[in-house]
Amino acid sequence: LEKKIPTHNFSLESSGYQSTSRLPDVDDEGCYWVENPEDIDVTLRIPGLRGQPAEALNVLFSTTTTSITAFGRIVWSTIQMGISDTDDCSFLSLDGEDGIPIVGEDSIL
Repeated sequence: LEKKIPTHNFSLESSGYQSTSRLPDVDDEGCYWVENPEDIDVTLRIPGLRGQPAEALNVLFSTTTTSITAFGRIVWSTIQMGISDTDDCSFLSLDGEDGIPIVGEDSIL
């Protein structure tokens, strides 16, 4: 029972949904995240971005915040629960169903 468990034999991963709305009564499940010991992947479907072309979106990363821009203007921001290495952050945007673009982020913690 005293022997240490080798960490390379295990891979812990968790995932879940969070709302992208500031309104406490609105749970749009617009943020889907998957976290493991190495990184966190986030997929955003923000209803407030309905109609914005995926090609017009950009993601700005800092160590503690992430912002989405549409046509160069910040339209959505979040404060992260951890610290990111901005050199290892990337994103991809796609046109989604119902006119809501999908923004996928990959952040190395």
